Amino acid sequence: MDDRRACAEAIEDFAVALRELRNSVGNPPFREMSGRSGAISHTTLHEATKGNRLPSWETTVEFVKACGADPSAYQERWERANRTVRSASAVGPSIRADSSVGTDTLLDRPRDEIVGDIQPLLPPQGSGGRFRLSRTAAIATAAVTIGAVVLVVAVVNRGSTADGSSLNPSAGSPSHVLSPVGCPVRLSNPSPAPPLYKGDRAVFITDVTLPDCTRVGTGTTMTKVWRLENAGTVPWKGYSLRRLDPTQHADQCQTKSNVPIKETQPGEMVDIRTDITTPNVPGLCYVRFKMVDASGTVVFPGSRPVNFQIIVDGR
Repeated sequence: MDDRRACAEAIEDFAVALRELRNSVGNPPFREMSGRSGAISHTTLHEATKGNRLPSWETTVEFVKACGADPSAYQERWERANRTVRSASAVGPSIRADSSVGTDTLLDRPRDEIVGDIQPLLPPQGSGGRFRLSRTAAIATAAVTIGAVVLVVAVVNRGSTADGSSLNPSAGSPSHVLSPVGCPVRLSNPSPAPPLYKGDRAVFITDVTLPDCTRVGTGTTMTKVWRLENAGTVPWKGYSLRRLDPTQHADQCQTKSNVPIKETQPGEMVDIRTDITTPNVPGLCYVRFKMVDASGTVVFPGSRPVNFQIIVDGR
């Protein structure tokens, strides 16, 4: 069997596994699964089951969790498929694998990245249906890009798992350790939704400290600072960033569960800071937060989480 055919079969086999998992829990709607996740759009979850391309590990984690299952049970299978895809990508220029982990919506926009009140970008559309192992289809499918995206906290990787757990080597298993090879994790958008308060809007400006994939030592405490702009018409009073993975494991980066945001008027920028303590094990630390109001309600349900991604090494 040539590499392209092996790649096509690996992608389809993994898609079958995801379809079987979803079927085993009653085939919940993808929008419902997206709502459970709060980090991945329903279109991305749907795309993962088509067999057109291998989903990112992060997407896999969110998919499996939305079905109430343990992502670690799928890690070895995903890594096996990922190795096959990467091997096929080395065959020639017709097959190219991106260096990052995942295939989700990619947004590289340090100044214009929208944190609130945004419309999600849809992932590239595939041909749909089960994958046919013809030469033409195999070649088309093998043109896979591997990337990822999301604002989450986890070790080993800009994110261990979507729930903040770390993996070995990518993200999302009980070990809660992600792999540095997956940094930066590429973020996708949840299902579109209006802000909690009409006219409210937030724009990400920059990472003041610890930009994505910064390397730091184990057992180290440092300060992460994000700069956001209140680009709407609603004053931010009593707002904070709430960590999406409240259970912080020993092999994850430790932070406050709720990071306060000082009062910010429309048109003003604000620096939001939190201390981070790295674990004693190397890996990718990927942590996500969502902005909430004084009552703890998410104010931008249709936006991507705020996150940091740092590589923890043994130095």
